[in-house]
Amino acid sequence: MNSSPRNKLFLMMVLQFFIWGAWLPLIFGYLPTLGFNSDWEQPLILNAFPIAAVVGMFFSNQFADRSFSAERFLAFSHLVGGLAIFSLTFVRSFWPFFFLMLVHCLLYVPTISIANSIAFANLKDAQQEFGRVRMGGTIGWILAAWPFTFIFVDWHKVAGTPTHGIVDWFGTVFGSPLTGAALEAGTRWTFAVSGVASLALAAFSLTLPHTPPKPKAADSEDRFAWLESVRLLKHPFVLVLWIVTLVDAFVHNCFFNWSATFLKSSQVGIPGNWIMPVLSLGQVAEILTMFVLGATLKRLGWRITMIFGILGHAVRFAVFAFLPEYQWLVVLVNLVHGICYAFFLCHRLYLRGRLFSEGRAIQRAGAF
Repeated sequence: MNSSPRNKLFLMMVLQFFIWGAWLPLIFGYLPTLGFNSDWEQPLILNAFPIAAVVGMFFSNQFADRSFSAERFLAFSHLVGGLAIFSLTFVRSFWPFFFLMLVHCLLYVPTISIANSIAFANLKDAQQEFGRVRMGGTIGWILAAWPFTFIFVDWHKVAGTPTHGIVDWFGTVFGSPLTGAALEAGTRWTFAVSGVASLALAAFSLTLPHTPPKPKAADSEDRFAWLESVRLLKHPFVLVLWIVTLVDAFVHNCFFNWSATFLKSSQVGIPGNWIMPVLSLGQVAEILTMFVLGATLKRLGWRITMIFGILGHAVRFAVFAFLPEYQWLVVLVNLVHGICYAFFLCHRLYLRGRLFSEGRAIQRAGAF
């Protein structure tokens, strides 16, 4: 196989995670500015994605993956989901906002699994090549952060400031962030950026290699792969990993809940147009950590590596809690986010290895 399909699959992953990375980090601080109450309106919107994840576990693998060609399903989902998320740029009423977010999430979440299916189906050696293709998703998340160094800028101030040369102009731009109400209002453009990326991926999906629907399995076990995944919880090591992953996912989500608001607070004082790039440092560290993950696993083993990944969260939050006045340290500790993610991510490889050694096929229900 030549490199062209792999390059297309890599770009697919870049756009796939660019969409998510553009809106997720800042939505938690944006919803209160719309006047949505914290009792049930904000939680309902923020739970649209987790709800879609549960629904997607059944839909994407039990219906979509076996009823439609993957690239056309991807195109349709990103077209409709892209229009929904783009519309949130202009919506300020609760029920329309919630409905559009739910539509986007219900269509977006299955595409994560479908994108993986397209990659696995069209790589000559998926075991060796998928990691490099999937890295495009991490790069896409990083790229999603950087447009906002220019979007969250007070352009009136820039226009009124005399500059001499391109370097001076860039210095003025980077030093003129939006603040206060203007920054809060400007956050809505995260949905526009996400929507444009989604529509771009919808069009690009039609150029991906044709991936026909998979035939329905004759036996009930394959037809209900999600149920077989649940049955795997009877194995103690799977159950323990599931519980630990549940707790880690809770902590991971807390990071997204509070970090953007914390970084721009008076305690830390990160300029508004640099919040997203600072948060993206975690993904930069994730890429670098993946290069040493193999050697780390060999030297420390699965359990110690995963423990280091979990303890990294404690280090990061300790800096946030007790040393917020050291802005440089608060910025730097965001690198730990990627190390936590990469080190803990190895539990999936551990799980696959254990189940494989016991002669059990890994089901494609998306549970692990």
